[in-house]
Amino acid sequence: MVSYCHGPFKSQDWGASFVMRIASGGVQHETNTFAVTRTRLADFVRDSQCGPELAGNEVILERYRGTGCVHGGYIAGAESLGIELLPLLSARAQPSGIVEQATFDWLLDRFVERLENVLPVDGMLLDLHGAMVTESYEDAEGAFIAAVRQLVGNDVPIFVTLDLHANITRQMADLADVIIGFDTYPHVDMHDRGREAIELLAATIRGEVTPVQAFRQLPLLTMPPLQCTLREPMQSLMDGLHRLEAEPGLLTATVAMGFPFADIVDAGVSVLVTADGDAELADQKADELAERLWDLRDDLTPRLTSIEEAMRFVNDHPADGLTIFADGSDNPGGGAPCDGTVALQAMIDAHFEGGVVAVLYDPETAAQAHRAGVGQQIVVRLGGKTDDLHGAPVEATAYVRALCDGTFVHRGPMLNGVEDQLGLTATLVIGGVEVVVSSQRRQCLDVEMLRIAGIEPTHRRLLVVKSAVHFRADFGPLAAHIFDADTPGVHRPDFAMFDYRKLRRPIYPLQDVAHWRTASPTDGNGERDGNGATPAQGEP
Repeated sequence: MVSYCHGPFKSQDWGASFVMRIASGGVQHETNTFAVTRTRLADFVRDSQCGPELAGNEVILERYRGTGCVHGGYIAGAESLGIELLPLLSARAQPSGIVEQATFDWLLDRFVERLENVLPVDGMLLDLHGAMVTESYEDAEGAFIAAVRQLVGNDVPIFVTLDLHANITRQMADLADVIIGFDTYPHVDMHDRGREAIELLAATIRGEVTPVQAFRQLPLLTMPPLQCTLREPMQSLMDGLHRLEAEPGLLTATVAMGFPFADIVDAGVSVLVTADGDAELADQKADELAERLWDLRDDLTPRLTSIEEAMRFVNDHPADGLTIFADGSDNPGGGAPCDGTVALQAMIDAHFEGGVVAVLYDPETAAQAHRAGVGQQIVVRLGGKTDDLHGAPVEATAYVRALCDGTFVHRGPMLNGVEDQLGLTATLVIGGVEVVVSSQRRQCLDVEMLRIAGIEPTHRRLLVVKSAVHFRADFGPLAAHIFDADTPGVHRPDFAMFDYRKLRRPIYPLQDVAHWRTASPTDGNGERDGNGATPAQGEP
């Protein structure tokens, strides 16, 4: 078992005359290698909302100060501790297919160039996702951290914050002094993890602690619905994680559930434990955490419900209140197109009353509705335009009930305070079903996304959300019942739907594995290079 530590770090007299300088930034993308749409620079420019050059410094400070995201936590911690924070780049794009290599190279070059211009710095904070795949790199985050490490050297501590769905590689753990992942799914603790990272980094720079990190990769894949930390067994697992972090000598710990829709060698579950100068303690606790998680492997398989079953349930329980049908197979938050029509078409065919589908991505139909105006009827060919995996277009006459520009501010627990865009948005009525149609692909995770479209969800019977889990943070308290959808798509929580060609073997549940320690650390079909990385597959 290997632990990693780049210290001891150089300390100095942090008196009143010294101001700690920490550079921050990163690129965030969750790559679904089974999705057909490549991710381009224009996607990062559109979704980052930091201008065409993806400006840093004051633009990032203004956009994220006081918000519930990672950089919001960095900023709050820096201001509290009197640190000079140097935010260089914050580039993010909606989850989708493989990232074009030229796009990743451009983003990394911009970050490195800006970092060179502010050196020397006392520490680095990298806001990454952990599941980005490019045309050349399966482990794009590893390549990003490696470029930063090469520039700043071994004496500057690099702390990395990652999504709970990170596919953490040994290269990432080796190059980063500390990795801190989100503890929640829905991700309502992003601000807290950002603040934790900068506070621990400051303590490290001052020489108050010496982080020693232990990493364990398990031969285990899990699907999103039961990765949810509001449900068992994850709720109890994360409670145990927090108790572990409070033990003497430990600084932080992370459980990364992985992103199973990436066909790469290192997809899957991993854990990290960081101790204060005690490698043996870090190793011991990492083993214990891995063992605890491995014991839960059979409890992490979701039960799926068809839309027909959900409609029957709602009709049989008319007084219960709102039922949510989580169409996770078409979740844009995991790279799906967000224009799937299977549930919508079934509701129309069944003449279901009191249903809503949100948010369905179809810029063509949204523009058509805006041209027609509120109160008009239009003949639509709605959804089903990205691929042939998520249902055919719905051909129908629709009534235009409401129109808006799609601008909203997250008011729920996730990304609270961050402004976002649905683009031109229309609320259409087909039979007894309302459909919120957007011009930008967004996961329906905040109630404001419906309210700006004129829909109060508590007044509806059945809500189909294009989301797997994140909706639970804001919509969950409004729902009497929630079902995980049995629908087709590139984010379907069903391993039988995916042809893995790069993934290491054996891995559970695709194969029987006797114990998490016994599996081979290498891929059954490919080979790692000297840094533990493999080239990305060319086509999904």
